[in-house]
Amino acid sequence: MTGAADVVGAQGKTPNSNGFLRDACWLSALALVLRLLVVLWAKDRFPPADDGSFYHVVAGRIAHGQGYTWLWPDGAVTHAAHYPVGYPALLGLAYAVFGPRPVVAMWVNAVLGSLAVFAAQRSVIRYGSRRRASIAALLLALHPGLVFYTPALMTEGVSAEMLVVATWLSLLAGSSRASRGWLVALGVCLGGLCLVRPQLLLMAPIFGFFSLSASEPRYGVRLVRASIVTGIALAVCLPWTLRNCARMDRCVFVSANGGWNLLIGSAPEANGAWIPIEGASVPVPCRNVFGEAEKDRCFGQAGLANIRRSPLSFVQLIPRKLSVTFDYFGAPGHYLHTSNFREFDEAKKLWLGIVETGWERLLLLSSIVQAAWAGRTRRELRWAVAVPSGLFAVLRAGWLGYLGFVATVLLSGKELLKQPSGRANVNALTAGLVFSTAVTHAIFFGAGRYGFVCAALLCLTAVGDGSRREAA
Repeated sequence: MTGAADVVGAQGKTPNSNGFLRDACWLSALALVLRLLVVLWAKDRFPPADDGSFYHVVAGRIAHGQGYTWLWPDGAVTHAAHYPVGYPALLGLAYAVFGPRPVVAMWVNAVLGSLAVFAAQRSVIRYGSRRRASIAALLLALHPGLVFYTPALMTEGVSAEMLVVATWLSLLAGSSRASRGWLVALGVCLGGLCLVRPQLLLMAPIFGFFSLSASEPRYGVRLVRASIVTGIALAVCLPWTLRNCARMDRCVFVSANGGWNLLIGSAPEANGAWIPIEGASVPVPCRNVFGEAEKDRCFGQAGLANIRRSPLSFVQLIPRKLSVTFDYFGAPGHYLHTSNFREFDEAKKLWLGIVETGWERLLLLSSIVQAAWAGRTRRELRWAVAVPSGLFAVLRAGWLGYLGFVATVLLSGKELLKQPSGRANVNALTAGLVFSTAVTHAIFFGAGRYGFVCAALLCLTAVGDGSRREAA
């Protein structure tokens, strides 16, 4: 069996041929131009909003050598860790070089989006035709949600796009002679993503497990690779964890907001979505707790108490949380409207939401179909799951379509380890991302921007590999 590096494209060239590489460069350049045009339009119109306001201020403090600290109105300065450090640290580096202006953050987002498009083409070309690799990259380059999220100083779009880069590194680690180096690069990339969104640590062992070329299951080797990648990712986070232990009122892995999120997710009045914890909604035992990390711990204990008090009510919130997370992402329109409702009114927000949702649902539908076609194992059962899942993909209850995609992929069973390297790996990684997102927000609370993290990888699974399926 040939490795992925030996796969020959539709025109008889290997994936690393100059023609295929030029495709990746041109598509990446297209993505960059589109995103820079959006930045040119947005730079003077849309100031930082929502969490982006915090990221911008902290990035400026990091750029001036003041670290991840917060200046309070009374002049007090405290060390902080409420939000993850990764994204403001990245912006802080850019601000130190180009100046602490929001447009610099937009430039960073545009460059990362362009890099993701390059990685998308290089990923799909390892197992699919030149045309399909170009389509996957084009779907990502033109994705209306990702393009119009470029001005947002937020983490979801960046995370979605960098997961495509991690996928490329995983494929390289599984097929290259220099696999150890790529495995380390994969671990470092995932560690960086954990510093941006700590819940992505759940993806580290999955990426490591599938960073091996197909030929036989080799579970032992896969488990070792999963452990190595996860260990490297944790090692990348370790210095920040040690900083938190030294500077905060208690040790914190990356960010001190898990307790807040659990309290919100367990509150019946939140109905599965976000609500502020303030005033009367602050638990009585926590009202005189002021340390950032200790308050988060107190909120977490209050959330667990809510769950123990009424476990059935907590479980009944799960469908609502998943609906809020997957049915309608809407992150770009929400951010632009919140930032400047005069420049981006309700009508524009609605139209962008319609276009974005239509694009994402078609990607999901195509991904379900491609997953149902792949391989011979349980084909009838996979189609039995895929057909209703495809219907949900175009109906309001889209979250059932996303879970149906996960089920369709998982029904391939051991074939995920035996199919040609690349196609099955990308399906498995995307299904793992959707499933881990669903589990995370079934426990905490839901929001469309959290489901948006899955948007980029679905551009890869939507195109398949173009081969005629093993038959019937």
